[in-house]
Amino acid sequence: MRVEEGRGSLAAWALRTRVEQTPRANGGSRETEDRWLVRTRRARYRGLVNLSRLLLFAWMLGASGNGLGKEGAVPAVESQIAGALLAAPEDMRAEATVMAYASEGELEVVRNGSNTLICLASPPTKPSFQAACYHRDLEPFMARGRALRKEGVTGEENKQQRWKEVESGALPMPRAPRTLHVLVGSSFDPKTKTVADPYRRWVVYIPFATASSTGLSTKPSLGVPWLMHPGTAGAHIMITPPRTKAED
Repeated sequence: MRVEEGRGSLAAWALRTRVEQTPRANGGSRETEDRWLVRTRRARYRGLVNLSRLLLFAWMLGASGNGLGKEGAVPAVESQIAGALLAAPEDMRAEATVMAYASEGELEVVRNGSNTLICLASPPTKPSFQAACYHRDLEPFMARGRALRKEGVTGEENKQQRWKEVESGALPMPRAPRTLHVLVGSSFDPKTKTVADPYRRWVVYIPFATASSTGLSTKPSLGVPWLMHPGTAGAHIMITPPRTKAED
């Protein structure tokens, strides 16, 4: 916040003001006394400005602590669990493992399950809702991706690094098909446990699969399964249904 020193400011007022009735101490001149008054008022003005800045900073901290800035705030664990499970097939939700974000923003297991699914809560840093569930055999591959992103390795470099590690045997990756379920939306209501503008898509990982081994096209197509990254450690089938008008 900036306080302008214009015609209407405290500083300009102090410079313009002269005290006609004040007795001169020790016989000092009017000019000396006026300079002293101006310096005093300038010091008071600076004090007011600094105080206003401190009050503004304190208000901003209070607003953040009270959750006024919702984006980036970590929701209650129960809310995160409810949202994460919506990405799973309905008949697999009750026994799925759930990973959610702790108060420090770190992803951790908050519910141990007994089936093959691991569900991830929507990241609190995202303005929209993004939950996912995947087969537990994909966890080493997914966890490695998260670790690399934390180190600043993102995008294509992140994928290539993991593929190299899978090829070398350093990173475990199942060779049989394993599925990732994705649910996105504009927001999530923890009271009704519903996602606004929901959209689902699926990814089936089949490392090193090709068009000839799967019989699938490698051309992206809405509503039709197609093979992405064929022949690589990250080869997978994409299933992306067309969005409805409500989802557009």
